[in-house]
Amino acid sequence: MTGPRSNPQNSNPQNSNSQNSEPQPSDPQPGDFAVVRISGDVGGLIRFGQWLNGDGFANFEHAFISVGDGQLVEAQPGGARLAPLTEYDGRQAEWSTGRQALTGEQRAALVAAAHRYVGVPYSFLDYGSLALARLRLRPGFVKRYVADTRHMICSQLVDQCYQDAGIHLFRDGRIPGDVTPADLHRLLVSWPLLEAPDQA
Repeated sequence: MTGPRSNPQNSNPQNSNSQNSEPQPSDPQPGDFAVVRISGDVGGLIRFGQWLNGDGFANFEHAFISVGDGQLVEAQPGGARLAPLTEYDGRQAEWSTGRQALTGEQRAALVAAAHRYVGVPYSFLDYGSLALARLRLRPGFVKRYVADTRHMICSQLVDQCYQDAGIHLFRDGRIPGDVTPADLHRLLVSWPLLEAPDQA
């Protein structure tokens, strides 16, 4: 199965030439993902983790994937969970909606993958692993720990769902655990909105 592929510097061919975010459709489809701002202690810890990774104090600290019927799947400190999209009403968010051409089969695979990860524990240690990787100090056992799908950070869950559906968002060979919400945001703003089909 194939799908849109990209990396933060060089997005997929059909989504290449834009570095700025644009207005987006308001109705996310199953399999679309979003990055969003969060506040409080958890948001502060994630901002610090992204700073350690060289992302600076990025504006987006969380990511999740839409599974249809007004619901999402997200990794949280209490474990990955199914939740209503309305929990993020009024939050600043950036969606992949309208920015990638997914087939119905791919969307179904993304939703199925997301549901499989409900209940998987969270791992703040993955941010420490990212910092070690950036400093070229990460030992192999730490990389293997992060690559293990028995624990996930939010952006890892999104990227892993896409990999499970046969879609590689990044082309640089990184493991799913080496993806932050800031990475996903840079990817999104590199994708321009696709043209809507003409309505007869």
